Amino acid sequence: MKTFLLFLATLPLLFGGFMSCASQVKARRPVSYHFESGHTAMLKDGLAYAPRNAPSAVKRAIAAGNRLQSMPYKWGGGHAKLDDSGYDCSGSVSYVLREAGLIDGCIPSKEFFNYGKKGEGKWITIYARNGHVFMTVAGLRFDTGGPGGESGPRWKTATRQGRGHVMRHPAWL
Repeated sequence: MKTFLLFLATLPLLFGGFMSCASQVKARRPVSYHFESGHTAMLKDGLAYAPRNAPSAVKRAIAAGNRLQSMPYKWGGGHAKLDDSGYDCSGSVSYVLREAGLIDGCIPSKEFFNYGKKGEGKWITIYARNGHVFMTVAGLRFDTGGPGGESGPRWKTATRQGRGHVMRHPAWL
């Protein structure tokens, strides 16, 4: 009887877990960069420049991403030490969000499935899947992998497949 009651008690947790995965907003199209003056970040010589009308958190996020442009990819980088000698995918996304004032500390990639709000954001969108996370800030992709050049955290204009990723965004961005 105790086993049966324990099973009944855990059913809502199991069911709720399946529901939260099923209710996520999944990316259905590739993540592409198309510059639009006043709406998207501009990339010049590897550095991003925010649109003038971007919220201050977006400008801080872009400045943070710019600081990581010469950093190498380092598995686990940015987790044990917030200011590290290299960053992995979740360490670099966490760095940008933390410096923008949008999180405290560092989040591992799987926890981005619960970050912020569901779906695409107006200014910042997080793309998470099992084992990888990247983001767009003012339409410009910030990623440690995918097409578009060197490994390590970089701004990238090359199109990346979005399918298989869940989209999340900061509540007000």
